[in-house]
Amino acid sequence: MGSTGQPSRRAFTGLLTAGAGLIALSACTPETSTPSPAAADAPTGTPSAAATTPAPEVTPAAAATSTPTSAASSPSPSGAAATQYSLTDPASPWVVVNKHRPLNPQNYVPADLVQPAVRLAVSGEASLLNTTTAAAAEKMFGAAAAEGVIMALASGYRSYSTQVATYNGYVAGSGQAAADRASARPGFSEHQTGWSFDISDGGGACSFQPCFAEQPAAVWAKANAYKFGFVVRYPWMFHEITGYFYESWHLRYIGVEAATAMATGGIATLEEYFGLEAAPDYL
Repeated sequence: MGSTGQPSRRAFTGLLTAGAGLIALSACTPETSTPSPAAADAPTGTPSAAATTPAPEVTPAAAATSTPTSAASSPSPSGAAATQYSLTDPASPWVVVNKHRPLNPQNYVPADLVQPAVRLAVSGEASLLNTTTAAAAEKMFGAAAAEGVIMALASGYRSYSTQVATYNGYVAGSGQAAADRASARPGFSEHQTGWSFDISDGGGACSFQPCFAEQPAAVWAKANAYKFGFVVRYPWMFHEITGYFYESWHLRYIGVEAATAMATGGIATLEEYFGLEAAPDYL
């Protein structure tokens, strides 16, 4: 999402389907800053905050609930993971952020943002992830490269102020209804947590477009990301649950155990996995 508040290259992308065109609703709307040179060098100038891996919930048997005030929840019985984490704490790998579940606090800033040692297609805050996600991303990008698939980090952390500027730009240009279809409202974006990021293909083809789903990076990630703790957060044809159309580029870290449980159990969305209500629109 651009810091200038103007619509970026992902606004209202046409999503091709068998018989009709769907408007691509975007939870991401990435940074529009000039990309940095693509390189997998070790990062420089990373923040000095210490790593903070969230502690497991002390009540792993807590019942699932559909209310945004739930502190913890058990996953779906069809793919139960042993370790449980909070669904509302932004520092938790299981925090669920959607159109019904804003961050609390809404201006949350991760304490442990770092720049991962991966190929970058962006600079500034958009090149940052929290330490856990960064470490997992480095392993995943390396594994993909070993199989001849080159990925780049196309959009990572997005601050509350950046989200405010970008969302307001959409509202000013197209009205709130259109803005809600193209960009997450401030405080409702996974990118603000540091647990999510967007990928692009090494060659930059089809970035943030529906055709990215056919690029090697997206195909590889769809098949393998779970091995490193990631899921494709907004899968194909689940927009009535997630609130956003298919984003083959948007990956979300939830941990290897949970991501594997979702993959092997055929569970497509976090809402279904954690037994939460669908969130197609804002309340």
